[in-house]
Amino acid sequence: MRTDLFDFHLPPENIALRPASPRDSARMLVVEGGSLRDQIVSDLPQRLNPGDQLVVNDTKVIAAQLKGRRIGRETEPKIEATLIKRLDGSRWQALVKPAKKLVAGDRIRFGNEGKVCLLGHLDAEVEAKGVEGEVTLSFSFHGPTLDQAIADLGSPPLPPYIASKRTPDDQDTADYQTMFAVNEGAVAAPTAGLHFTPALEAALRARGIGINRVTLHVGAGTFLPVKVEDTEGHKMHAEWGTISAETAETLNAARKKGGRIVAVGTTSLRLLESAAAEDGTIQPFSAETSIFITPGYRFRAVDILLTNFHLPRSTLFMLVSAFAGLETMKQAYAHAIAGGYRFYSYGDACLLFRAAGTTPSPSP
Repeated sequence: MRTDLFDFHLPPENIALRPASPRDSARMLVVEGGSLRDQIVSDLPQRLNPGDQLVVNDTKVIAAQLKGRRIGRETEPKIEATLIKRLDGSRWQALVKPAKKLVAGDRIRFGNEGKVCLLGHLDAEVEAKGVEGEVTLSFSFHGPTLDQAIADLGSPPLPPYIASKRTPDDQDTADYQTMFAVNEGAVAAPTAGLHFTPALEAALRARGIGINRVTLHVGAGTFLPVKVEDTEGHKMHAEWGTISAETAETLNAARKKGGRIVAVGTTSLRLLESAAAEDGTIQPFSAETSIFITPGYRFRAVDILLTNFHLPRSTLFMLVSAFAGLETMKQAYAHAIAGGYRFYSYGDACLLFRAAGTTPSPSP
């Protein structure tokens, strides 16, 4: 499909720079059967039925933003690195700025901005350099020792549309993490989960709605717009995820009894659809997924999606358009913009019911 079909204009004032407080007081646009209803996230239990099953992503954002300087040559320019993918115990793939200042074999010393880890400065060698600013960094520490050094020296990598408008601060360390976060590995938050509070979780459970955990380590590619003119030419980024056998069994049993699968965020949805068989049965899963969902995709596992408002021309806006219908989502976004909804990672939510014609067959 043409990428420009997924474009829209968003006024800068609609971009949220801080989350709602409390988190479940954020607004929630309910999109069902072509109708739009303005509610708030704390209304979610009343929009669902007993027996429905929420699926949340329990990935934890690491302090993947590192600042340092190149060392070992005549000049020592400042270098910023965003870790995007762990390769092994001591190596990470990263995006660096300015990439033109680095060549293979260079060394970078992180921690010269007043932050020093207990182990001293953290050094890394540029092992390889790609064509779009990505590099392979081989660190001087390994395993848990490296993880601790990154935690000491790094900061949460806020999305560029927030970081370009204000300086990240200590409050973001808490704000940019969901209440479910336990498994470290993400470089971006699964933002739909940011709306949850203990009170909302208690209300959902009291109504008989299950809450199930899966893990998908969100990568930096989640923020990237699609640059090609046709979606067929876009290469989707890969992310690692896992669904346990116990969780798969719980979800399949609930569907047999008429319960619906509610994905909390596009990350949970992409993982569930990656793990679903043709008949909709969810299989245990532990692998990378690069599933790219655009209009015309037949959903097999997910019935309802809670998600934030996404970037124009992004793979995430394409996904929600596939789920609820492109024209429906254009109308929903126009309604949200006119109504002052807050967009992107710290913004409001929408609750999408799958469009007619994309209904998966229930598990046998």
